Amino acid sequence: MTRTLADLTQRLIDAAKGAGADNADAVAISGTSVNIDVRNSVLEEAQRSESTDIGLRVFIGHRSANVSASDTSDRTVEEMAHRAVAMANEAPEDPHSGIADVSQLATDTDPARLDLVDAGDEPDPAWLEEQARIAESAAQAVDGIAQVQSASAGYGRRQVYMAASNGFSGGYESTGHSLSAVAISGEGTGMERDYDFDSRIHLSDMRDAAEIGRVAGERAVARHGARKPQTGTYPVLFDERIAGSLIGHLLSASNGAMIARGSSWLLGKNGQRVLPEGMDLIETPHRPRVSGSRLFDGEGLPTAERKIIDDGVLTGWTLDLATARKLGLESSGSASRGTSGPPSPSVGHVTLTQGVQSPEDMIRDMGTGLLITSMIGSTINPNTGDYSRGASGFWVENGEIVYPVNECTVAGNLHDMLARIVPANDARTHISRVIPSLMIDGMTLAGA
Repeated sequence: MTRTLADLTQRLIDAAKGAGADNADAVAISGTSVNIDVRNSVLEEAQRSESTDIGLRVFIGHRSANVSASDTSDRTVEEMAHRAVAMANEAPEDPHSGIADVSQLATDTDPARLDLVDAGDEPDPAWLEEQARIAESAAQAVDGIAQVQSASAGYGRRQVYMAASNGFSGGYESTGHSLSAVAISGEGTGMERDYDFDSRIHLSDMRDAAEIGRVAGERAVARHGARKPQTGTYPVLFDERIAGSLIGHLLSASNGAMIARGSSWLLGKNGQRVLPEGMDLIETPHRPRVSGSRLFDGEGLPTAERKIIDDGVLTGWTLDLATARKLGLESSGSASRGTSGPPSPSVGHVTLTQGVQSPEDMIRDMGTGLLITSMIGSTINPNTGDYSRGASGFWVENGEIVYPVNECTVAGNLHDMLARIVPANDARTHISRVIPSLMIDGMTLAGA
């Protein structure tokens, strides 16, 4: 399949050059997915899909255009090339556009050391159904569960290949296994839901289906009887499941596209402290057995470990070629691309320095406050960093969880919040963003 995609991208490049393009790059993505949903021990839905999508970007001087299709016939490839060249001739000039110089291209493009492919056969749908049924049954067995909203098992296999007229050519393949359960406790307006899931490259790394269902059920039961917390200023512990959203806001604000537009609350903060002293935030694109690991970015540049935050200090921006040129900088090798549009800067894998305390120890020491386990909605001012989100979780008094809470709002400013985070030691190391639970003292809560 990789050779087929390699041939396909080269056909696109050749067609573009033949149609009059000065330069071009192309991407082909092929994937297979199987998803099984079970409800009340009965198969509710089974889906299987197979697709191949192609994208072509052409350049006429500093004018460019992007076209995409899901048909890979020779006729479609030729039509795409002529259409893209015609569009590029009418496009406005962008002095920052263009493919990479040959000297910038990645040379280490063999993804074998990333271990992204499970060598086993595609799981039988009947086996996936059984796994979903086991998870559902385990959730239903938890005392206090009213119903299991969903139990799902899935498998996917994906191949990506890129080529460009500067000589770059490379691709990778990955597999994925997943299992999830969503359980509900209570009835009517008192219903509460929670979930558990696992997603891995290799089937052998997956957690047990019964454990996933049981945890989903126990979490839903623990939320039963939730009420609004007190209004005031309290310490807040963001559970590991949602702590990554805080770091996600920092990553968004340090994205070169935001900086180039002048619409980021981190403007002017390069080289300044934004996290507590001693904390690093590291881009880690080469982690084995983790979905999304890659040796080259969406423009063929090599990826590398990079300290976005070093000892609490912001070291620079996340850049692709175009945004780097706009800012007079060098790309950080962070371009991400699909078939339907040009590359854009993006960070996939990051690791945040972990702390020494467990979440349980932090709850014990926080006195009175809030443990947040889920969030809804989002009001984030990209220019000022003002932050307000709906939250639910558990109220803590005298260092102990006393009751579940919902329908509250937590607010602050990301400048101040991130400068005061205290990390726990519970980050999962097999997911793309290795972020532990995070404590922030003195946040504003709006509840009862």
